[in-house]
Amino acid sequence: MSPVSLFFVVLAYFGLLLGVAWWTSRNANNDSFFIGNKSSNWMLVAFGMVGTTLSGVTFISVPGAVGRDGFGYLQITLGYAIGYLTVAFVLLPLYYKLKLTSIYHYLDVRLGRRSYQSGAAFFILSRTLGATARLYLVVAILQATILDSLGVPFWLTNAIILAMILLYTYEGGVKTIVWTDTLQTTGMLLGLATCTIFLMHEMHLDLAGALAQMDARGLSKIITTDVDSPAYFWKQVLAGAAITIAMTGMDQEMMQKNISVKTLGGSQKNMVTLTLILIGVLASFLFLGGLLYLYAPQAGVTATGDKIFPAVVMGHLPAAVQMIFFIALVSALFPSADGAITALTSSFCIDILGLKRRDDLPEAQRVRIRHRVHLAFCALFLVMVMVFKWIDSASMIGVILKLAGYTYGPLLGLFAFGILSRRTVQDKWVPAIVLAGPVICALIDRYQDILFGSYRMGLELLIINGLLVMGGLFLISAPAQSEEVLAIN
Repeated sequence: MSPVSLFFVVLAYFGLLLGVAWWTSRNANNDSFFIGNKSSNWMLVAFGMVGTTLSGVTFISVPGAVGRDGFGYLQITLGYAIGYLTVAFVLLPLYYKLKLTSIYHYLDVRLGRRSYQSGAAFFILSRTLGATARLYLVVAILQATILDSLGVPFWLTNAIILAMILLYTYEGGVKTIVWTDTLQTTGMLLGLATCTIFLMHEMHLDLAGALAQMDARGLSKIITTDVDSPAYFWKQVLAGAAITIAMTGMDQEMMQKNISVKTLGGSQKNMVTLTLILIGVLASFLFLGGLLYLYAPQAGVTATGDKIFPAVVMGHLPAAVQMIFFIALVSALFPSADGAITALTSSFCIDILGLKRRDDLPEAQRVRIRHRVHLAFCALFLVMVMVFKWIDSASMIGVILKLAGYTYGPLLGLFAFGILSRRTVQDKWVPAIVLAGPVICALIDRYQDILFGSYRMGLELLIINGLLVMGGLFLISAPAQSEEVLAIN
C-alpha cells in the first residue's frame, strides 16, 4: 500500500476511537475519569488489558527477539502467570477492602504520608519512562513507513499522535479506556493472526512443520540452564513474577482498571482470564517471530531485532496484509500512552495534589485542575519520546525491562514491607531509603564484573532493588502492635 493509503487507514481508525470516546464520556465526571464509576464489566477489562499489557513493544520486540533468544521469553511468561495470580489473590483483596481509588493510599494507611508520596512519585517516574519508551517504538515505525515519505518531521508525528490521544481521553478517562482498549486489543490480535497465517501459507508450512524448522535453526529453545547467564531459567521465572507483581499489581494504570470493576470477585475473574489469554498470545507472538526468521532469508531480508517484522510485512507481503498490520500497529500504539496518561493524571491529582481530600474545592474547579494536569502529562510525553529518539536502541523491550528494574524496585519494596512485616517505619526517612535502593543497584550493575566474576545479572535486578528497599525500611522501623497492622492488611 502507498503511504497515503496507510495514512488514511490511520485516520479512519482514529475516527472510530473518537466515536467510542464520545459515546462513553457523556455525562462523565471525575469519578468516571479515575475509576469508571465502579461499573466496568470484568470481561471487557480482562480483554482490554491484554492490549495494555502487550503494547507496541510486545508486538514488535518479542517476535524480533526470537533470532537472539529463541523462545526463551516463555520462561518470563511462566513467571508472569505466578505474578498475576499473586495480584489476584493477595493484592486485589487488600485494595477492595480499603476501597481505594489510588492504590498508593495503602502506603499512607500502612506506613505514612511520606511513604505514600514516595510510592506515587516512583509510579509517576516509572510509568512516564516506560510508556514513552513504548510509544517511541511505534511512532518510529509509523514515521519510517509512512510519514518520512510524506515529508512530515518526527516531532510533528509525535505531537499529532499525542493530540489524538488527548482528544479521546480528555473527558472519559478510565470509562473510555476500558472500551477503547477492547477495540485496540482486537486490532492487535487480528494483525497477529493474519501475519502468522499468511507466512505459514507462503512457506507451505503447517504447525508441526514450522516448529520442526524452527527447532533445526535453533529458534525454539526455551530453557537456559547456565546459572551465570542473565537468561537462566529460575532467574527469568522469579524476575517475571516480580515484574508482574510490581508493574501490574503496584501500578496505578493497571490497577485502576481492575478496581473499576464493581466487585472483588469480578476483578479476580478479570486477572485469571487475563493470565490465560496472555500466555497464549505471548506464545503466539514467539511463534510469529520464528516464522519471520524462517521467511527472512528466503525473501532476502537482512533486518533483525525490532526491524524484522515491519521489514518483512512492508517489503514483501500483499497490500491487504500491510493494511491489517498497520491497524494492529496503531492498535498497539494507543494503549502505550492513553492509559498511562490517564493513570498519571489520576495519581498526580489524587496522590500529589490531594484532590480527593480537598472538600473546599467545588467539582468544576477539580475538573479544571484535572484537565490542566492531563495536558501537562501530554506535553511531558512529547518531550520524553523525543529523548528516546535521541537515545535509540536496537531492542526497546530490553530498555524497558532495565528501566523497570530501577524504578519499580522501590514500589516492590514498599508494598512487600507493608504486607509482609508487622513493623512501623520512621516515615520521614522513607524517601531516602527508596532513593538509595536504585543508586546501590546502579553501582552493583556497573561493577558486577568485580563483584560476581562470570555471573551476569539480568532481570533479577528488580528483585535485588526491592530487597534493598525492604532492608532499608527494616533498619528505620520498630515492632508495632499486631492488631493495628492486621486491621489494615
